[in-house]
Amino acid sequence: MTVRQPADAPSDGRAVAGSGRPLLDTLYQRLTDPAVRDLAWLLFSADLLRAQPLAPLAEPWTGADEARAAAAWLTQLDRDPARLHAALDATRLTRLGRYAETLLGWFLAQGPGPRLVAANVALRRAGLTLGECDFLVETSDARRLHWELAVKWYMHSGVAEGGVPGLADFVGPNLRDRFDLKRAHLLDHQLRLSAREEFAWLGYQGPWLAQMFWKGWLFYRAGKGAGTPPGEPPELAEQHGRGWWVTHADWAGFAERERADGWSVLPRLAWLAPRRIGPMDSVDPDEGKRLPAPQETGRHHDAGDATLAARRAVAAPVPAATLFAGLAQVREPVMVAAFVADGAGGYVERSRGFIVPADWPARARAFARP
Repeated sequence: MTVRQPADAPSDGRAVAGSGRPLLDTLYQRLTDPAVRDLAWLLFSADLLRAQPLAPLAEPWTGADEARAAAAWLTQLDRDPARLHAALDATRLTRLGRYAETLLGWFLAQGPGPRLVAANVALRRAGLTLGECDFLVETSDARRLHWELAVKWYMHSGVAEGGVPGLADFVGPNLRDRFDLKRAHLLDHQLRLSAREEFAWLGYQGPWLAQMFWKGWLFYRAGKGAGTPPGEPPELAEQHGRGWWVTHADWAGFAERERADGWSVLPRLAWLAPRRIGPMDSVDPDEGKRLPAPQETGRHHDAGDATLAARRAVAAPVPAATLFAGLAQVREPVMVAAFVADGAGGYVERSRGFIVPADWPARARAFARP
């Protein structure tokens, strides 16, 4: 493998999520613990959506001083993350959404900034559950906020010639979720929960301002003539996190153009922040050569199988040809990351994306535009 200069962000314009925010860039250079990096990403990365009328976005900080205090707190936590690890392991996490929810809830209870009032507040009527408010928080300037957390990974399916890109064109890797439908559910149902009569019965004194806490990545097809579509949907934030996707047939050529120092499959619990692998953080390089079967990537494991750290561990980067051979039978999209050497025995993520089977693009277009 070729050794490159240390880097903690892509050098080819595909910016790490939130790279427009100096605090996050600084934190990515400093932080080494994966869970603390994931928490920093959750707090400081760019939103997927722009703030729009009737679609307010959560802003964790009342000002720059509070944001800097949180960054300093994360830096200190990175030196001794035992409390965070214990809290995460105690929840026996297996789902990525639940992992993100636990990270945010722990910060609200332990960190500087907004104070946690309640989490997962269920609304019921006549024995039926109407929904749950994810987080009720109070800011340092006494505002009371109702946050609905969404952490999503959508792939742009492509649009017909002359078509106008829309949120409906962004689909989940397994084609069970669509950006426009999720946004509509948040706006029309989840954000309205704290305004319902049933919520008032619970005794949480308001009024409560409902906001979307929406993070994630969007992936665009790589290759000749592909990439970010012209005229992105107006709802998208300009600095949203970007990745790529390629078919298995096209991946070998794409990987050659990427000129990475190594490649790894990313387990589902490693999908939040860009990964940084220290000399002792990855699994044994020999194990890295025995890649998991593609159809098993992202499958839920029993919580008793291993610690969260083990389930989130990224295999040591291997050459593109080795990864290609290990993914010979791709049946569903598999997320992989390109790494560059940091000059100190470790690696930092350069870019990430999905490798998809040959029939996925057609299925994705059909799911996006029935």
